Amino acid sequence: MLTETYFSSVSGPPIANNTAIAKDAGIYEHTLHPNHSTPTTFKKSSVPRSCLAVSETHVFAAQDEKSTVHVYSRARGNQEALVTFQERIRSVALQDDVLFLGTQEGRTCTGRQVSTPACHVQAVTCMAATPFHLITGSDDSNINVWSIPRLLELDSTIEHEPEQTISNHRAAVTSVVVSQSVNPDTNICVSASKDKSCIIWNYQHGVALRTLLFPSPVSCVCLDPCARAFYAASEDGSMYAVELFAEKPLLGPQSAEENSTAVQVSSAFGVVPQEAGAALCLNVSYDGTILLSGHPQGQILRWDLSSRADSTELANLNASVTNLVFVAPLPSTRPTKTVTVVKPFLGSRAYNLTAQLTSDLTGSDTRFGKMLNSRGIPSESLEQAILVLQQPVSDGIGDQALRTENEELWEIVNEQRALQKKTLQRAELADPGLPTSQATHVVTSSRSIPSVEETRSPWGVTEPSWRHGHGDPEFLPALYLGPIPSSIFFRSSSVVF
Repeated sequence: MLTETYFSSVSGPPIANNTAIAKDAGIYEHTLHPNHSTPTTFKKSSVPRSCLAVSETHVFAAQDEKSTVHVYSRARGNQEALVTFQERIRSVALQDDVLFLGTQEGRTCTGRQVSTPACHVQAVTCMAATPFHLITGSDDSNINVWSIPRLLELDSTIEHEPEQTISNHRAAVTSVVVSQSVNPDTNICVSASKDKSCIIWNYQHGVALRTLLFPSPVSCVCLDPCARAFYAASEDGSMYAVELFAEKPLLGPQSAEENSTAVQVSSAFGVVPQEAGAALCLNVSYDGTILLSGHPQGQILRWDLSSRADSTELANLNASVTNLVFVAPLPSTRPTKTVTVVKPFLGSRAYNLTAQLTSDLTGSDTRFGKMLNSRGIPSESLEQAILVLQQPVSDGIGDQALRTENEELWEIVNEQRALQKKTLQRAELADPGLPTSQATHVVTSSRSIPSVEETRSPWGVTEPSWRHGHGDPEFLPALYLGPIPSSIFFRSSSVVF
């Protein structure tokens, strides 16, 4: 049966003496479906908000008010490494095999310890990553969009600068989420701020698509897996659902309002119980039906998005819940997996890669294997090369000229057909007893064109045949692009029917 797993983290001392909670546990692995359970815990961690990242093999947790990151192995269930940095860490984000860190001084680092200039003048409080971009939010109210390939550039002389800097917020940015779309026109991100607003961005273009105003500051947001809506939790305990493509869509060409028009959001779909406190973190399941919220009194609440019913308590961790991270329910198809995490070195760029193959590569029928076992050049490669060489090279200018010439010639043919029809009608009026198949008429065209001789038989229209050696030779291939309902012969300056 397909299961769905998520991780949670806590920060701060225990709220009460609870023997049911594992001692010194700071990170929890939960199973949401089919039944909620907590099979694994990781100890000796106090993880602040936006400082937890989970991969298929490891868990990365930055420590509260420290410059260290704890690395845990999911397979062994223990701490594998402790990595120390030069500045206190305020946020982390994971994309594939790269861990991004936002520091107290406004810098962004990767696992290879590539430090960027201090483009943020205050702490980087939140981050979100896509396969090609990293979005960072800061206490200085700015949002920066970075290119991941440039951040991972091996050349140490290259300056790392953000591609976009967005500065529409007027207070500290508290949360940033981003869609995984790679289309430049549909990839959006949502940012929340203490100025009581959320802004929807096209982060590649740096354009604000919509501004939403809330009654109180928004502490955290999360995005629907299909980017149909986003969910927000405010400091007064209200829970909001903002649909982007509802009956009155906020985005897209069907939106009735301009992008610069701010929208007031006032109706909440739920309110957090007073004993739990305002939500510190949110996340939504991969099917988009369940919303989870973590609270300062230790509760993890479940919200059913289909019925919008009241919340139910899934767990109580006896400490402030600071992070909720869902794990992809389907495993990836990568040929290798990481066994151990190599600590970054500040002064050296030489690393050892330790990876485990997940399948037997020798048994797979790969392209390299076919080329290795074949004699000479493989036949498939030769056939593909021959097909490429046989394809004609399209000349756009020549094709357009030929198309224009064909249109002009068809216009002339249609004019001659109209003259033919009128001539046949006159012949029938002049001699009604003469059969149409035996009538011969000569019509001289006023236009200087090659002539066409058309013959009809009692058995119907014959297929066209071309008489060579008459008329303009360039006229023949240009005119005959399809079947003409008669036999056509070219003469000097007249059309004979």
